[in-house]
Amino acid sequence: MDPDETQAMQAPQGVQTPVTSDKAGPSIFTAFQEQLGLKFESQKGPVEIFVIERAEKPSEN
Repeated sequence: MDPDETQAMQAPQGVQTPVTSDKAGPSIFTAFQEQLGLKFESQKGPVEIFVIERAEKPSEN
């Protein structure tokens, strides 16, 4: 497993995760590659960001 894969599976600090055994099956990354032929690769690049400044409930008609 690549370092990027193990980092993606780590829980945030302070969050406890249940202990799992190897009997749980392959990782999600392995399953996607074996079953669908998809391989995830970590990359950095520009992304679009949307900022919602205000939201209101719609008024009744």
